[in-house]
Amino acid sequence: MVPLTALWLPILLSAVIVFIASSILHMVLPYHRSDYQPLPDEDKILPVLRAAGLKRGLYIFPFGTHKDMKSPAMTEKYKQGPVGMMTVFPSGPPNMGKFMGLWFGYCLIVSAVAAFVAGPILRVGAHHHAIFHTVGLAAFLAYGVGTLSNGIWKGQPWSGVTKEVIDGLVYALLTAGAFTWLWPR
Repeated sequence: MVPLTALWLPILLSAVIVFIASSILHMVLPYHRSDYQPLPDEDKILPVLRAAGLKRGLYIFPFGTHKDMKSPAMTEKYKQGPVGMMTVFPSGPPNMGKFMGLWFGYCLIVSAVAAFVAGPILRVGAHHHAIFHTVGLAAFLAYGVGTLSNGIWKGQPWSGVTKEVIDGLVYALLTAGAFTWLWPR
């Protein structure tokens, strides 16, 4: 068993490495540029949304209860479309500093959870394959597998979800590598 206190360095370093790698994947490489599309006729649609008084939140349309979904009126709304979900952020420029800080915090949490998984089952001086496998699997569950629900429940295109899963695999491999390198001997 390896105490969590002995794993603080791989936790911190793996979070930093994943943070840098994600910045490269999203801001430098062209691979994610097609993930988002502009609204058609944005100049006409945004005033309508403003007039509706939308507040921060997650919206679904057309909206109805489970009971309403079987009604002919709701069925017709679904047929006519559009059908979707929309996330509304607070008005104003996006606060990238806040998003980046939260993302780094998430990276730290994933690395800490991977340490919580690996620490009790692996020993000091464990074989590098066991470290890499255990930490990598735990990290992939958080970074990669968890994104599949976006395609299932939020209707995100599977092409984008697949890219998120691939990103998650990269982050998991980097996390596993950092832990394998810095595992107590």
